[in-house]
Amino acid sequence: MKQKALRPWLLLSPSLTAVFLMLVVPVCFVVVYSFWLRSPVGQDIPAFQFGNYQKFFADFFYPSLLIRTIRVALETVLLCVVMGYIPAYFFYKTESKYKPFLMILVMLPFWISFIIRTLSWINILGDSGLINHVLLSIGLIDSPLSMLYNEGAVLMGLLQYLLPFMILNIYVSLDGIDKSLTEAAKSLGCTEWQAFKEITLPLSLPGVSAGCLLVFVLTCGTYLPPMILGGPGNDMIANMVFKRIITTLDWPFGCAISTILLALVGLIVFTYNKYMGINQVFKSLGG
Repeated sequence: MKQKALRPWLLLSPSLTAVFLMLVVPVCFVVVYSFWLRSPVGQDIPAFQFGNYQKFFADFFYPSLLIRTIRVALETVLLCVVMGYIPAYFFYKTESKYKPFLMILVMLPFWISFIIRTLSWINILGDSGLINHVLLSIGLIDSPLSMLYNEGAVLMGLLQYLLPFMILNIYVSLDGIDKSLTEAAKSLGCTEWQAFKEITLPLSLPGVSAGCLLVFVLTCGTYLPPMILGGPGNDMIANMVFKRIITTLDWPFGCAISTILLALVGLIVFTYNKYMGINQVFKSLGG
């Protein structure tokens, strides 16, 4: 009996060991570093104090970055839901022979470096980019439109990065719905819209919620779109972590900011689990 009880853990041990060494241990180091002191000469001194956290909340500049990050993440989630549900529903309903090809097009961005995809927006939205070149050529504008280095450009970069995640999550959930349910509803007098509203939409909500959670978490931790496409006032909290750790080498304060972000995202995931259930995410991913 003991051997049977231990067998699953033995099979899981390689994966659990990898997760522990590559995720749990580095996060613990970050948390420990957040309590250290940084001397005036730039030396990190081992300590246990809350000065770095007090510094974060003493100046509203840092909490405002956190608030902006949450706001941009929510905006990204909303846009991804609106723009992602339609193609996911199309993939669910279509019987076209080109469906596999269209699915590959959705996953095609994953084959290209995220950095290259983000930089490509400069050639599209810039003063001499594709959009301004076309508008100037046909005479709709007299001078280039300023479309870069603002929050709109940041949202475009985030959408390009995260929209495929939302589409695939929703599609997997939709694909698990028995189409005979909607056919039965229509045979009982429901219109196409009523069948969608009463059957398809509620049954696809696990995929929507899973996509929302994934997009939100990834948005909170990304820094490339704000750094490349955003202006001076469009930084997010991950950009501040990058500047503190990489640029100024202030590891203790950078780790404190990272810990605060981790705690906030963890609280959001905990709240989601309480009211929605993490099992809904796995239900969606498993079809």
